[in-house]
Parts: sequence; C-alpha cells; structure tokens
Amino acid sequence: MDPVAAHCQASDVIAEEGSIIIEGPDGVAVTMSPDAAEETAHRLLRAVSEVRASGKISDG
Repeated sequence: MDPVAAHCQASDVIAEEGSIIIEGPDGVAVTMSPDAAEETAHRLLRAVSEVRASGKISDG
C-alpha cells in the first residue's frame, strides 16, 4: 500500500480509562484496547524495519 502523503510528525499516544488513544496529524484520532494497541505497535515496528531495510524512506 503506497500512502498518498507521509506525515513527518509523530502521533501522540495516551492511556485513559483502560484504553489507548492515538491522536495524529490532520485530526486523526483512534481509540484502541490495550491488546489492539500492543499488536498495532508490533506491526508498526515490523513495517518500519521493512522500509528501512528497503532504503526507500519517504521525506514526509
């Protein structure tokens, strides 16, 4: 999947009332259970590793 535009600003992540809230650029907000957030974190790290290994890093 090729993104239309990559953001260079990291999302904010907070724990609140048993949920994880991710607030990103352009008003994006996602609330996840701890299990879903943990799996998402693993998937993000795997994707980052793949992109870095490919050498095709977006300027964002």
